Amino acid sequence: MHPFRSHTCAELTKSDVGETVRLSGWVHRIRDHGGVLFVDLRDHYGMTQVLCDPDSPVFAEVEKLRSEWCVRIDGTVKARDESLVNPKLPTGEIEVYIRDVEVLGAAKELPLIVFGDQEYPEETRLRYRYLDLRRDAMQANMALRSDVVRGLRQRMWDQGFREYQTPIITASSPEGARDFLVPSRLHPGKFYALPQAPQLFKQLIMVSGFDRYFQIAPCFRDEDPRADRSPTDFYQLDMEMSFVTQQDVFDTIQPVIQGVFEEFGGGRKVDAVWPQISFADAALWYGTDKPDLRNPIKMQDASRHFRGSGFAIFAKLLEQEGTEIRAIPAPGGGSRKFCDRMNAFAQKEGLPGMGYIFWRDQGEGMEAAGPLAKNIGPERTEAIRQQLGLGQGDAAFFLGGKPADFERVAGAARNEIGRELGLIDEDRFAFAWIVDFPMYEADDETGAIDFSHNPFSMPQGGIEALEGDPLDVRGYQYDLACNGYELVSGAIRNHKLDVMIKAFELAGYDEAEVRKRFGGLVNAFQYGAPPHGGCAAGIDRIVMLLADEANIREVIMFPMNQRAEDLMMDAPSAPTSDQLMELGLRVLPRED
Repeated sequence: MHPFRSHTCAELTKSDVGETVRLSGWVHRIRDHGGVLFVDLRDHYGMTQVLCDPDSPVFAEVEKLRSEWCVRIDGTVKARDESLVNPKLPTGEIEVYIRDVEVLGAAKELPLIVFGDQEYPEETRLRYRYLDLRRDAMQANMALRSDVVRGLRQRMWDQGFREYQTPIITASSPEGARDFLVPSRLHPGKFYALPQAPQLFKQLIMVSGFDRYFQIAPCFRDEDPRADRSPTDFYQLDMEMSFVTQQDVFDTIQPVIQGVFEEFGGGRKVDAVWPQISFADAALWYGTDKPDLRNPIKMQDASRHFRGSGFAIFAKLLEQEGTEIRAIPAPGGGSRKFCDRMNAFAQKEGLPGMGYIFWRDQGEGMEAAGPLAKNIGPERTEAIRQQLGLGQGDAAFFLGGKPADFERVAGAARNEIGRELGLIDEDRFAFAWIVDFPMYEADDETGAIDFSHNPFSMPQGGIEALEGDPLDVRGYQYDLACNGYELVSGAIRNHKLDVMIKAFELAGYDEAEVRKRFGGLVNAFQYGAPPHGGCAAGIDRIVMLLADEANIREVIMFPMNQRAEDLMMDAPSAPTSDQLMELGLRVLPRED
């Protein structure tokens, strides 16, 4: 017999009754029923109930067992009494009578209990992550992650892609976040960088004549943590294709993503139609470039109803350049109590509040109520109702100013209204491509022009588009949103050197700087670069959605905490003096 097991803890069935077996695993739970000891023995695959009574030669040893001890048992498979069958377990029809036991690894007192659903502080869970990962929910999440990666990889091969690996130690590149720098021992004073993405290398792969590339790629960015973002590293499905348009990329990646959500979504509906929404429309309708389309509410510009109206705050606001009034329909929200609650929500978000109108039955027909209705009069109020398609029992909320100042709160209010009114279909994955991103943005204080998205994207209209106002330039850039999260980001690349140099020039980089920073790409583009494009899908976020988790750390095996610390491995840590000397470095104290 094998030294550790003849079966896993999920394999034994009624057909094994009478067999002598060997199992290894962890003591999940111990119950003493009148002198008979029942032990739930757990391994990665499942659970088997084993038992021991005073007649067993190893009863005294079994009495000493404690939770999470790793043990090996030999025993005889017995059928459970019909009344004791556990239909929730694959092994629920049998139990194993213990005839021998060996402790493979004893455990001291546990800092967190693996059995049950007790909540523990995140610091405890991350410091003892190896114990936290033993819990059923975490085992399921990590198995799901592994299965999703397998599913993505197989679907990419089925689409005619090959997997290639790109360097982990490379040069710094402008991906929009801070680099993790790695000092060079052989070249004192110089540094490598961990790649924020394989961006430049995958473009060079296309120049090298490989038509379809993909990789399950680790990426490293020194970012501030969020619930849906790791502060240090993450994995993405990275892909690139030659001789393609934007639509070709969409048509290629949709069956990959959609297939994974259909396979691992637990029966939830997966939308097959993925609308393409311009960045400008997404901002207007949803207040964000990653909208949750499960919520049917679409905001609208209602400025014309308030110009010259009796509501002085909005009327005067609209006299300023670049301002507008945004309306948020709230079907079913037509009560003063609900309107006051949403107004309080806006105040918590940092705004003075939201104006509102609601329509109610006054016995002689429908009446518009609320402070705004009184100030702007029945004609304007009725025009608003008709524009928004609302009726009795409905409401509308209003925010005004420069969209950049209130759009985030408007988007959050739209989500809150949808949740409060039960409009969101929670049992669904709704996708949308966000397209036509602005290539550039202006700094609010200095007015300086910089890239707003990926700097290596092809501008729509080519070099001619770069001759006008940079803020009017749109790029062949796109994101895929799902249920309020950005899952995919990509672009058709700028493969023409003259267009690339001009694009960087508008953002303040002269040709010499471009050639210095991106010499490898610049040189390659002089030797027959093909049109190409691609995208990258965030694996951590995909798994987070599929696992129905709100925090990305629940689907990463060994995540950092909110301060980008690994409490288990004590990282980051101070280097030794010898290490610093070898690298020619010294650490200066930070001046606060």
